[in-house]
Amino acid sequence: MITHLKGKLVEKNPTYAIIECSGVGYFVNISLNTYSQIPNSELVTLFTQLIVKEDSHTLYGFTSTLEREIFKLLISVSGIGPSIARTMLSSLSVEEIQKALATENVVVIQSVKGIGAKTAQKVIIELKDKIVKTYDMEDSSAILNNSVKDEALSALEVLGFVKRQADKVVNSILKETPDLSVEKLIKLALKKL
Repeated sequence: MITHLKGKLVEKNPTYAIIECSGVGYFVNISLNTYSQIPNSELVTLFTQLIVKEDSHTLYGFTSTLEREIFKLLISVSGIGPSIARTMLSSLSVEEIQKALATENVVVIQSVKGIGAKTAQKVIIELKDKIVKTYDMEDSSAILNNSVKDEALSALEVLGFVKRQADKVVNSILKETPDLSVEKLIKLALKKL
């Protein structure tokens, strides 16, 4: 396994870099975030992930170990291959991806080319807990949304609405506007129920 490359930067392109290490040139696929962070100096270090398939061995490079870990998490989800994971890391910063996963923001994940609604939801379901636990992220906005959501749902149940139906409506409202007060959420839900 090649974990990193440290050598002379021969060529730098928005999608790849060529690094010469001890006379051997390595073609490394990179994201736009990595491209913008690679210094134009001669000596560079990239943390790498080698993807081995039947017909190819492809090297992906990152300027930080955090970006590499996010890449590994993304490709662990079925339906997300290395090229889509690289596109996601090019479209969004590592922090934006972490925040979107922690707050279950489907719209942000779905904004990446090649990711539809179902895949975005799948990525969130499979990676949310790992992101929050692994990177000690405070899940405060998700906790806030959950307490607002719980209060609104219990109020709607008291008013005689079926919990399952109310839950769907409340979730759809929170996806569109996540920062609602309990009162506004209940009022909007009553209009849709």
